[in-house]
Amino acid sequence: MANSPFEQRIRRKARVRVHVTGTSERPRLTVFRSNKHIYAQVVDDSQARSLAAVSTLTKELASKLEGQDKSGRAKVVGAAIAEVCKKNGISKVVFDRNGYAYHGRVSALADAAREAGLEF
Repeated sequence: MANSPFEQRIRRKARVRVHVTGTSERPRLTVFRSNKHIYAQVVDDSQARSLAAVSTLTKELASKLEGQDKSGRAKVVGAAIAEVCKKNGISKVVFDRNGYAYHGRVSALADAAREAGLEF
């Protein structure tokens, strides 16, 4: 019996997470996407702490997100997470695509974060 797409993504996520962990020097930038929104979070796995989080639901981004398609919204979120990281003194991260294909919204968010100054 074939697994659902959700179960397949969870299995891919588990395989990747064996190798991708966030440290204090290089926290993990993880992405979650739903049908409507996209979320980015920077996590220090050694301390089990979230250091920064931005999503399309963040109030400060509401004016920038108006009239954008989903990829455009992902770019705004990517730039915003990079800004928050810079304010917190984070310049290098490990990118965790969370089992999603590095395509579309996920790559748009990553590219925007790179352009805004984050090193992957």
